[in-house]
Amino acid sequence: MERPSAARLYDYLLGGGHNFAHDRELAHRFLRAQPHAREIARHNRSFLRRAVLHMAAAGVRQFLDLGSGIPTVGNVHEIAQRAAPDARVVYVDYEEVAYAHSRLMLADNPGATIVQADLTRPTDILDHPETRSLLDFTQPLGLLMVGVFHFVPPERDPAGIVATYRDAAAAGSMLAFSQFTRDLMPEEMDRVVQVMSSSRDPMYPRTHAEITGLFAGFDIEEPGIVPTALWRPEAGMDDGTDPAMAGIYAGVGRKR
Repeated sequence: MERPSAARLYDYLLGGGHNFAHDRELAHRFLRAQPHAREIARHNRSFLRRAVLHMAAAGVRQFLDLGSGIPTVGNVHEIAQRAAPDARVVYVDYEEVAYAHSRLMLADNPGATIVQADLTRPTDILDHPETRSLLDFTQPLGLLMVGVFHFVPPERDPAGIVATYRDAAAAGSMLAFSQFTRDLMPEEMDRVVQVMSSSRDPMYPRTHAEITGLFAGFDIEEPGIVPTALWRPEAGMDDGTDPAMAGIYAGVGRKR
């Protein structure tokens, strides 16, 4: 709690109040490095909403949200259960404030829970009693890895981590994935990496090819791996259309 965290930084960028002075100081440095950070955060959050609705429309009724962050407006269970009241959601985050606030928010919702765990240790999550109590791994699952894998260093084997979750899920399961890239606004991304090196969550941007490789075993759906705002934007919504203003790639795939 003494060091700034990515979850509380993201909360601040989205306008939330679950952050501390050192998180806000980090956020101000982040904004100096990447002036479009608030817009990027908003677009990433909008991608999450559209991806969950897309999965729900495809018949997915259970979701595993890895690196879920601090509760804010438009949480996965709210989106999914509005579209399908029987939807079930397991959130996962290792950050203390995210876990505590999620526990409070979900206390009266039997269809959703949170597990405090590190997403880079998949078996801890997949075998957790609360995960097993809500999710049926013989049925399609919505895997959500949104705005989180840029915190997974290369030495932790990102492809192997994704593959472990993929292999645990039934055919027809879907993966929604987004993360920072140096392909878009490289100078700003270099400055962001430097800023985040002082936090508990240093960042590791990936190229389009590297992100595409993480979808092994999934058929990537149209429009492919694109800047967040360009993934199936909704008519009448301010989702933005200028790739030059995006720092994050996003995509959705379906397990074969």
